[in-house]
Amino acid sequence: MTPTTDSQTLAGLLRLAGQGDQDAFTTFYHLTSRRVYSLARRVIVDAEIAHDATQEIFVIVWQDAHKYDPTLGTPLAWLLTITHRKAVDKVRSEQATINRQTRWGIANHTPDYDVVAETVTTRAETQSVITCLKSLSPIQQEAISLAYYNGLTYREVAEYLSIPLPTIKTRIREGLKHLRACLENGEPT
Repeated sequence: MTPTTDSQTLAGLLRLAGQGDQDAFTTFYHLTSRRVYSLARRVIVDAEIAHDATQEIFVIVWQDAHKYDPTLGTPLAWLLTITHRKAVDKVRSEQATINRQTRWGIANHTPDYDVVAETVTTRAETQSVITCLKSLSPIQQEAISLAYYNGLTYREVAEYLSIPLPTIKTRIREGLKHLRACLENGEPT
């Protein structure tokens, strides 16, 4: 199929699925599920959670297929937008759960180790990260801070800074490589 025919086919399947046609939805699922899972897996580290998210995404598609408007974009763009949003929501939800459990664990745990030694080690590691962060270029620092400390997605960072998404991805990737090298060597490069 050509890309145009493929979009037309998917749009037709969505229209039929929006009218309750289960066979059309099944065909749409088979044509798109790998792309959806692949994107979900890139956003969500855990394969099982990515699989669950994929299932939830197709429930949303089944329920909202009638809302698809071909004048606003291709069916695949619509589907992948839903996928990205759901995957990011899953990551944030999982992180919130981990944070809650961590706070509870900290509040209800009595340490059985040398607190002073642990504190010194943690401070040394923190200082190493701070030192290595300072060794990055200002544009790398800004992009990494927005993504990792402010919790923005790469796309949100790009929109916030009014910079193309590929540029943001490159800045963050190169900055993280530099940080990794710096932390492994114990000094800024």
